[in-house]
Amino acid sequence: CDEFNKYPNCTVQWPERIGDGECHGGSYNTEECGWDGGDCIEFNSKYPGCSVTTPSFVGDGDCDTSGGYNSEACLWDGGDCPEPTQEPTSAVT
Repeated sequence: CDEFNKYPNCTVQWPERIGDGECHGGSYNTEECGWDGGDCIEFNSKYPGCSVTTPSFVGDGDCDTSGGYNSEACLWDGGDCPEPTQEPTSAVT
């Protein structure tokens, strides 16, 4: 609990997850929780703006199409999903 006690404003369900070496999403990956005790710093740097429940799903080899993983902010699930292509638009004459 020493790691968790560093973040008095962090209110999470399982405080033992703070600083355990795995980036947890949601309320753990917040400034109040020290970006999950530092566990999410690399993830946040690589995928700024990617807010998902389970960050370890990003770039794990499986294309997760729901939950915000397959988005531009998450770089199309860390490259697990094909980037959508833009269909050419035809000019109206």
